[in-house]
Amino acid sequence: MIRFLPAKRSAYSLFFFLLPVTTFAQPVAAKKEATTSAPDGFLDILFSGGWVGLSIILALCALSLTAAYLVFEHLMTLRRKDVVPDGISDAVQQALRSGQLAAAEKICVDRPSFLSFVLLNGLSEVDGGWNSVEKAMEEAAAEQAARLFRRIEYLSVIGNIAPMVGLLGTVTGMIFAFQQVAATDGAAGAGDLAEGIYQALVTTVGGLLVAIPSLGAFAIFRNRVDQLVAEAAFVAQSAMKPLKRRARRGSSSPPAAPPRGGTK
Repeated sequence: MIRFLPAKRSAYSLFFFLLPVTTFAQPVAAKKEATTSAPDGFLDILFSGGWVGLSIILALCALSLTAAYLVFEHLMTLRRKDVVPDGISDAVQQALRSGQLAAAEKICVDRPSFLSFVLLNGLSEVDGGWNSVEKAMEEAAAEQAARLFRRIEYLSVIGNIAPMVGLLGTVTGMIFAFQQVAATDGAAGAGDLAEGIYQALVTTVGGLLVAIPSLGAFAIFRNRVDQLVAEAAFVAQSAMKPLKRRARRGSSSPPAAPPRGGTK
């Protein structure tokens, strides 16, 4: 008995050494199998949500393309030279100083813009006095400002809709994941459930990627519109200074245009 004791001890030592190795080998193999079966590429993850997830991803792509188009359009149109062109205010002011009301209107018609629209509405109310002119310009500026805000409002709509679309995909994916657990009477493991969950979260990430730039662009363009509208209102008031001075002197009638023909 004493002679074989070291052999038994070495056998027991070998058994206890191999036991944890075989125990941990099974999870490692399962983990490797799950890694190889799980989608690892971006496109694999993108299209792993089935036809429902694919349709939601396509909707998010459409929203992103629309937002990109709107951003490009606003960058091209919300420029100072298009909203408040240089030279119109000075030309209209000079025409009003010389009493050429028709020439001032022609300048605004030939160069259409935000500022020209405001000035034309003010010039059309010259017969009513300065108060009517000022009120007409304020109403025209408010109308044009509302038109510009309506155009950039679509970016805000996209920024609010995109996360909801992504959340719809997430909720749908969660329903499918738990439906798989219910169909297997709870036999589906945590790996199967986690796979369905992370596939569902792809749409949420897509919705946020569309919403964040859209809302940021909306805030930038909104401040830009406020700045341009305020500048246009100030320039319009400066162009109408000759009429305001005549009103202060008590002349409420429009300036008489010089005769077209020469004096006989």
